[in-house]
Amino acid sequence: MQRVPFPRFFASFTLALWLALAACVAHAADPGPHAVPDTMAQRMVACTLCHGAQGRATSSGYFPRIAGKPVDYLYNQLLHFRDGRRQNAGMARLLDNLSDAYLRDMAEHFASLDLPYPPPQPPTVPADVLARGESLVREGDAGRDVLACMACHGPTLTGVEPAIPGLLGLPRDYLIAQMGAWRTGLRQASRPDCMNEIARRMSADDVSAAASWLAAQPLPANTRAAPASAQPLPMACGSHAQQGGGQ
Repeated sequence: MQRVPFPRFFASFTLALWLALAACVAHAADPGPHAVPDTMAQRMVACTLCHGAQGRATSSGYFPRIAGKPVDYLYNQLLHFRDGRRQNAGMARLLDNLSDAYLRDMAEHFASLDLPYPPPQPPTVPADVLARGESLVREGDAGRDVLACMACHGPTLTGVEPAIPGLLGLPRDYLIAQMGAWRTGLRQASRPDCMNEIARRMSADDVSAAASWLAAQPLPANTRAAPASAQPLPMACGSHAQQGGGQ
């Protein structure tokens, strides 16, 4: 199978997004005899080109699931993409002219969806790497001042309301890519940016191990984010403090 060069893929991806939006705009202007109801689900069809039907995505690739994520987390990410704290040209163009209120409507739509998760990815790394990943996720690494993922993302790793996302059901490649983006500054949040600090303290091998273990874990019976905790986060996170939101 011939690999498509990244610039050509990105151009095709951006074109597809624009065609989807153009179709939605044209339909809104002239719905014709077979009108489609003007609902948020219909308006969000452009999002499903990458994030999967109803935003449920798959367990592989680079596009994360957005269905069922905490509403403030989704809202913060839309703001970050629109305002340049997260770097993705396609997302930036889609959101460039949308108001804060409409971004909030989008976040509330996807947060309200309660859909089944795909099966986890089979592990492709040795058992000792998985063991290291599990240790980092559950216990962290005191020697490097790395907090356990569970300390913020919840004891079942399904997130914490209203703004901390779950880590299960995400592709390994996506998790690795996001940690890399935080380490290099391509992904940012409001200061203090706690995920940037954590990512810079982890080695590349540690990131790979944690992502491999997380991607291989099944979801619990209750996949929703845990209720908001009265306990403060174990480290300062700017987005969480500023907007009740997560990284």
